[in-house]
Amino acid sequence: MAEEEDEKEYRWETGYEKTWEAIKEDDHGMLEASVADIIHKAKRKRQSERKGGARLGMMRHLFIILDCSASMMNQDLKPTRLLCSIKLLEDFVDEFFYQNPISQMGIIVTRNKRAEKISDLTGNPKKHIKELQNLQHTALTGEPSLQNSLELALKSLRLLPSHASREILILIGSLTTCDPGDINPLIKTMKVEGVRCSVIGLAAELCVCKRIASATGGEHSVVLDDKHYKEQLNAHIDPPPATTRLDAALVKMGFPHHALHNSTTDAAMTVCMCHAESTDESSRLMSTGYLCPQCLSKHCELPVECRACGLTLVSAPHLARSYHYLFPVKPFREIAYESNTPSSCFGCQKSFSNTEKKVYICDKCMNVFCVDCEIFIHESLHTCPGCANNPDTFLKNADSLPAT
Repeated sequence: MAEEEDEKEYRWETGYEKTWEAIKEDDHGMLEASVADIIHKAKRKRQSERKGGARLGMMRHLFIILDCSASMMNQDLKPTRLLCSIKLLEDFVDEFFYQNPISQMGIIVTRNKRAEKISDLTGNPKKHIKELQNLQHTALTGEPSLQNSLELALKSLRLLPSHASREILILIGSLTTCDPGDINPLIKTMKVEGVRCSVIGLAAELCVCKRIASATGGEHSVVLDDKHYKEQLNAHIDPPPATTRLDAALVKMGFPHHALHNSTTDAAMTVCMCHAESTDESSRLMSTGYLCPQCLSKHCELPVECRACGLTLVSAPHLARSYHYLFPVKPFREIAYESNTPSSCFGCQKSFSNTEKKVYICDKCMNVFCVDCEIFIHESLHTCPGCANNPDTFLKNADSLPAT
């Protein structure tokens, strides 16, 4: 009986799984290779956990709620929680719109028991980054209010069409929230409206945050350091499974042509609708831009929602980039490097040295890749170059196309 009690571990000990045993020094006494291997295994685990055949919300509408209370002045995340969050959010916004070009995002800050929308739902990443940079010198005072922030976000999200994905991501560093009333009815309303709310805690796990995430189908996590913080943010770049409330509907979109400036003629200087409210005359009047096919309003960049008629303006590459989530590249099979294995990587043509212990093979085209190419293919390229370069695969796909 005493031996059985000695074999039992505390609950907090089981969460570590003795990760320190996986870190080993290489021939030069360095730990970088061992740490990189652990990170790569974690990424491959997330890829394998992705469920196939899930219905995804491609047109995402995400509100980020950022805590700007006094607790964000803490320096456990360097230099402070707020500055670390702003820096990571800048990279997150760029990557979010690169991977989800037809989606929209808005930013809400909460402090002094109030909530303020500093950036409305839009597909312009430059605007969000500019507003985030302006927060670097903001005053961090008071306590946050989850209820006021969620109500402010819900006012905009509930007006969206039924085919749009509605999401909220809360970044909170405070251990308290000051709300004007009971937050439980609001949580039920969010669940009915199909709003998915996820929470990333910078200090500790809060019961109310855990309840919000579990009730709405979101995720809740607490960061360990700045690198773990970045990983938790990047986990929200991929579109989550769509809620059952999403309806299948035809979405009207416009593919505008680009109005070029012709030096031989006097091109008409017209107002850019993206900068119609700007006080700078030079930025308002432009001779080039994208003309809306429905109302001929000019916009300086895509994708964007036409300010005049409300039509969603996109380009064909934007749609193609959005749909790679529907046909993801299957995880490559990890094999040990042997003498009969190809001597170089199919992707980067780097020769496999004797120190290369593991390589990765695509089960469709049977080409072998190094670890760097394996990460690049699954995280950025989203296409296996071996399968794309295979003429048999190309002809098979061409024969399956309908005749025109």
